[in-house]
Amino acid sequence: MLTWIVFGFLLGLQHALEADHIAAVASIAAGKKGFRPILRHGTLWGLGHAVTLGAFGGAVYALKLELDERLAAGLEFAVGVMLVLLGARLLYTLLKARIHFHVHRHGTGEVHFHAHSHAGDVRNHALSAHAHAHPETSWGRSLAVGMIHGLAGSAALVALAASSAPSLPLGLAFMLLFGLGSIAGMALFSAVIAVPLSFTARGLTWASRALQALAGTIAVGIGLHLMVETGAVLFS
Repeated sequence: MLTWIVFGFLLGLQHALEADHIAAVASIAAGKKGFRPILRHGTLWGLGHAVTLGAFGGAVYALKLELDERLAAGLEFAVGVMLVLLGARLLYTLLKARIHFHVHRHGTGEVHFHAHSHAGDVRNHALSAHAHAHPETSWGRSLAVGMIHGLAGSAALVALAASSAPSLPLGLAFMLLFGLGSIAGMALFSAVIAVPLSFTARGLTWASRALQALAGTIAVGIGLHLMVETGAVLFS
């Protein structure tokens, strides 16, 4: 039984690090400043993912219901659409910021180069505030994205639990530990990406923008791939 518990947790840990999950959380976390906010976003994704895996997947497993192939494809297609929207939103935000570049020379002879954004204020550089706080309003988005991902992953989890769990209680326990593992996995991933994101956001603006653009592009690419892959089943 202990082996079964450990297996469920480790499988959830690995599941959190699948490409579409990483793309979603990276696109949400990109542009955030500070280790703790980024970690919270990843953990909230994992929580939302675990909630729907446990609630939806557990109900299907306990009631011995069957998930139609088209329904499963539809849920995966929805994840693809969500990834495209997340990535496109991030790329649009970068373009909207009207980023341009400056070379500054100081009287001491020091020269430095940095990206610069006025985000709507283009009349006078001196009027553009470079140090100001933004209220955090996207916690719910991270939770919702995780919940949608959880729905899409339920079919495979139900099939796995049904094929290998020796009893219903152990099958449900497997799902619970799988969900906990996914929370831990995404929290771990968020902790890893928080370091470069926080570092570049504070000083190397051009590098921060490049990381955000990369995260957005990857999210759009993976989302389109999922849509094409599942669309063949969904619309056939």
